[in-house]
Amino acid sequence: MKQGTQGSAETGVPEFPAPAVRVPSQPGAADVDRERAGSAGAVRGEHTHSEQPVPRPFAERARPVVQRASVRGQILDALRTALVTAELRPGEVYSAPALGERFGVSATPVREAMQQLALEGAVEVVPNRGFRVVQRDARELAELAEVRGLIEVPVILRLARTVPAERWAELRPSAEATVRAASSGCRATYAEADRAFHRAVLSLGGNEQLVRIADDLHRRTQWPLVGAAASLGRSDLVADAAEHAALLDALIARDLDAVRALVRVHFAGTR
Repeated sequence: MKQGTQGSAETGVPEFPAPAVRVPSQPGAADVDRERAGSAGAVRGEHTHSEQPVPRPFAERARPVVQRASVRGQILDALRTALVTAELRPGEVYSAPALGERFGVSATPVREAMQQLALEGAVEVVPNRGFRVVQRDARELAELAEVRGLIEVPVILRLARTVPAERWAELRPSAEATVRAASSGCRATYAEADRAFHRAVLSLGGNEQLVRIADDLHRRTQWPLVGAAASLGRSDLVADAAEHAALLDALIARDLDAVRALVRVHFAGTR
């Protein structure tokens, strides 16, 4: 997953080969960084001593998709993918300048994306160093799964009684997308398809706030535990996706007993 890197003897900052694809120059980006130096303080994370090198597969996959427009949003998506796949490892500290170098952008959009992840609870600020990926334990994951179940299960059971079969049938492509994503074995690809299916189901209730809150909780359950990055393989993802298809079949058939049993099993085994 990683190739060797050498650090500068003067700065201690890991040096990486120049990226093959870079974002077009961002006018004023350096000036913006300098202007913010006085106020950004501890969140800048300029010091990268003892920082772990950014895994090359993450960087090489992310670089080509970064364009000048919406740089912050694209980097945020790439960082979220790296969190799901544990390429940004729990407990490690990453600086905005080093990550920016890997993306071929200034530190500013990376720092802004990391600050958003801090608000979401994925990382925490380390003064004068950067951002540490939060280490999560099994208890936290279980608590998140319980809260998701408390929110989503009653809604799905209510919708099972009121939504007509043809509306459920419209979600078939979304369920099939989760199956294809699971078959790829890529955890990040499956994470996106998984959340999209659950959003589609909950959206039938017409409560946008509920959908937003449930999606945030769902995203948090997808961050791997320390040392557990390889514990969920393709077979686990395929089994989870199969539950989506079975649930949709039961909803279309208006089999309330089957729906009740499936949602309880599905949320008990939230991945």
